[in-house]
Amino acid sequence: MTVNANFDFRSSARRTLDLEQQAIAGLDAKLSEGFDNACRLMLACPGRVVVTGMGKSGHIGRKVAATLASTGTPAFFVHPGEASHGDLGMITSKDVVLALSNSGETAEITALLPLLKRMGTPLISITGRADSTLACHAQAHLDAGVEREACPLGLAPTSSTTAALALADALAVALLEARGFTAEEFALSHPGGSLGRRLLLKVDDLMHVGNRVPKVMLGSPLRDALLEITHKGLGFTCVVDERDQLIGVYTDGDLRRTLDQHADLRTLRVDDVMTRGGRRISPGMLAAEAVKIMEDNRITALAVVDAQEHPVGALHMHDLLASGVI
Repeated sequence: MTVNANFDFRSSARRTLDLEQQAIAGLDAKLSEGFDNACRLMLACPGRVVVTGMGKSGHIGRKVAATLASTGTPAFFVHPGEASHGDLGMITSKDVVLALSNSGETAEITALLPLLKRMGTPLISITGRADSTLACHAQAHLDAGVEREACPLGLAPTSSTTAALALADALAVALLEARGFTAEEFALSHPGGSLGRRLLLKVDDLMHVGNRVPKVMLGSPLRDALLEITHKGLGFTCVVDERDQLIGVYTDGDLRRTLDQHADLRTLRVDDVMTRGGRRISPGMLAAEAVKIMEDNRITALAVVDAQEHPVGALHMHDLLASGVI
């Protein structure tokens, strides 16, 4: 093997990307009733979708099973070689098998066909040949055939595995939409990641409560509001009436405007310079919604009020940063 030190790596990469893009673009014309049938079988499945594949198709299959499982379709991967040596017991008649094989003749998978027939387990196949053994025995077949591999030798699975993965992703998304699967449901299967934190954490999980909520009475001297902001360290204070309802807020930004407009602060009351109304949120809102409100209004803190407009908490941008929501 002779290495070409002057080889044009980027031209090779562009050729590969172009061929794989062509492979995916060609799938549109291959979509047929088989895709609809596959979706219906998976939607009606009372068990799980069992994904199987050998070699590179097996690697794709593992990713497909993970994608299905995280988007509302319970699924797991079974190695076809191990299935013939005991793991077939993981598959039941209530399941649906999704088999990936570019040739459609993979011996380890075709060996399972009589057993799946005997159990009455429906089979969906994704192959590169519509006339293959696997395609002919499947209740639903998806054609992932490509004109050529990106590999210049035509040997390494490249365009074919990309096409199979794209087609399986199309299956997963179609099922997600048909089920009405929500972002919050998606987060339930991703509780440990930043996505889960963004979608599952609510305002009342993060807000300051009790004595940590900055609050002064309507009519208080401005000095009292400034002391409250300083002591609580959240950059603002709520201004409430005698019924403890939120009337407005006074913030660090309001203080800068007050200094610009008033030479003597000693005679001012908070009513004179506060922002009436003020942005507010409820405890049950998602923390991600609080982030959007802050970003849209260019503020760093929010009052949290209950149904009667009583301040029950305070939320600062630092709390959102510390929790990983941002």
